[in-house]
Amino acid sequence: MITIVLGLSSRAFSDLLPVFVTRHFGDGLWASMIYYGFRFLMVDKKLSLAFGMSILFCFAIECSQLYQAEWINGIRSTLLGSLVLGRGFLIVDLIRYTVGIILSFLIDKYGYKRIV
Repeated sequence: MITIVLGLSSRAFSDLLPVFVTRHFGDGLWASMIYYGFRFLMVDKKLSLAFGMSILFCFAIECSQLYQAEWINGIRSTLLGSLVLGRGFLIVDLIRYTVGIILSFLIDKYGYKRIV
């Protein structure tokens, strides 16, 4: 839930945040949310499986933006559609997703043990 709030806040309060944060953090946090979603669904599986599934999912969503049919662009024009499917393909988004997932993986792997 924290990841979702931070991600939406990075968009909603973009005028109050540094430019670097508003350009990069939203996509990284979105990918982080995807990673934690896979971890929730596969709690008894290896962390590396959630990592791989997250990368595949995020990259597939980004590559799907190359498809520009009218019906899917109609979905993308809605708030929920743009949050889930994005709007346009950007190579830099793949880097942002990868960084977000790597950081989430590391927090999951090393951060949890210190809290408990």
